[in-house]
Amino acid sequence: MSHDHTESTAPVPDLRTAELAEPAAVTIVVPTFNESANIRRLLHLITDSVPGRLPCEVVFVDDSTDDTPEVIRDAAKDCPYPVTVIHREVPVGGLGGAVVEGMRAAGSDWIVVMDGDCQHPPSLVPELVATGERSGAGLVVASRYIKGGSRAGLAGSYRVAVSRGATWLTKSLFPRRLHGISDPMSGFFAIRRSAVTADVLKPLGYKILLELAVRSRPRGVSEVPFVFQDRFAGESKSSAQEGLRFLRHLAGLRTASPAARMVGFGLIGLSGFLPNLLGLYALTAAGLHYVPAEILANQLGVAWNFVLIEHLLFRDRRAHRRWWDRVGRFALLANADLVLRIPLIALFVHRFGMDALSATALALVTTFVLRFAGTEALVYLPRKGLRRSRSTARSTA
Repeated sequence: MSHDHTESTAPVPDLRTAELAEPAAVTIVVPTFNESANIRRLLHLITDSVPGRLPCEVVFVDDSTDDTPEVIRDAAKDCPYPVTVIHREVPVGGLGGAVVEGMRAAGSDWIVVMDGDCQHPPSLVPELVATGERSGAGLVVASRYIKGGSRAGLAGSYRVAVSRGATWLTKSLFPRRLHGISDPMSGFFAIRRSAVTADVLKPLGYKILLELAVRSRPRGVSEVPFVFQDRFAGESKSSAQEGLRFLRHLAGLRTASPAARMVGFGLIGLSGFLPNLLGLYALTAAGLHYVPAEILANQLGVAWNFVLIEHLLFRDRRAHRRWWDRVGRFALLANADLVLRIPLIALFVHRFGMDALSATALALVTTFVLRFAGTEALVYLPRKGLRRSRSTARSTA
């Protein structure tokens, strides 16, 4: 669990423990990680861009290992609006988790999310909010892919290709949820605070708009074009590791429903035949009898399936049990599948008069459904005591 603490520039109160007498019209949430060289420039641009008739507050949620929080507090002394720093000791959920933390701290009806590297122009903040008010939309996305927009600030053809590929992939996987959103990879958007249900969000990495659109899409979406700017200072945080986190996030979102999880479970199970067969070949080639070789090779397939299921299907449920408990239960279910299948085939053949091929196919389907249901219920559902304690904790809070 994250042990977050809030550091505010005097005389601004902690937004999580005190209510503002007159909430601002817009809260600008800026997640930061080692962006100290960009802070003064960003706050200066916000000061110049947001008119007095649109009062605002700025909430930085910081995961930095450098002096970014100190730079924010110092630069905020010259700002005509409240500036708050929430520094997280443990960056749970990455940049997306930081945005959710900032949304919880927001004291305004509108929340604008933007990066801290000055690639998102603050001059667009009033237009995002005004567009939402005019259209009645719950979400307004700043898009690089509609007329008037541009991704000019993306450095190099490689990043352009990655951005295009990620956009195509997400829109292909979620055609209904992302309908009307041309730039689901955008990190620049405005959302009504009433449309945010923070408890259902499970961010992983930096694509928080995708998380919001898929898990709790607000009613009504509008877009405004924007030109992606060059980074003012510092280096991009994009990396191969972030790319892998993004793919894991996509898999988690796509398999959120039981039906989708079952399909994913089946595909992962099919992929487990590869390590199983390779292990069987290696062990029998080494001179081991085929019966113990099959038993050992089956454990390779079980291990393969467990790793993929852990990271792709049940990532958000792993905290319910210790890893060794999950491994033991999963292995028991996977091996019970083999033991149960032969008696089932015999039952279908001798009791119901089925031929061997049909009986085998039906037994495979039956044991697959039982194994999926058992995995959900016995490995990844919270224990009763844990459910009770969490419910009590929520009530106490």
